[in-house]
Amino acid sequence: MHSKTLSNLSLLAGRAMLAAMFISAGFSKIGAYAGTQAYMESVGVPGLLLPAVIALEIVGGFAVLAGIQTSITALLLAGFTLVATIIFHSDFSQQIQTIMFSKNIAITGAFLLLYAHGPGDWSIKFGSRVRRATA
Repeated sequence: MHSKTLSNLSLLAGRAMLAAMFISAGFSKIGAYAGTQAYMESVGVPGLLLPAVIALEIVGGFAVLAGIQTSITALLLAGFTLVATIIFHSDFSQQIQTIMFSKNIAITGAFLLLYAHGPGDWSIKFGSRVRRATA
């Protein structure tokens, strides 16, 4: 397989894996709205932010999947993931929280790589700068 094709396939697969996690998380929050809101409030996060969280996860997930506005979306989701990690997963006395913390730091890193390298050729790239050859 040609290295450019393999690179684009890898970027698409990586975007799909990241997107699936956020899209499913957003929809699961809709299904468990009251419980999610109560959990947020139990750690001091206003429950009124839940609609914004759901929108970011679902819309951001689909944007990453399609490669639309990838740079800004990757930065927003990296920041969101980092903040959520610090707020919800920093109780290192619980092994599961340490695992979740590490997992989310890795996801944040994946979004930073996506920001740095872009979505690849197999994407919509809406709103991205297109370099044109000059004569």
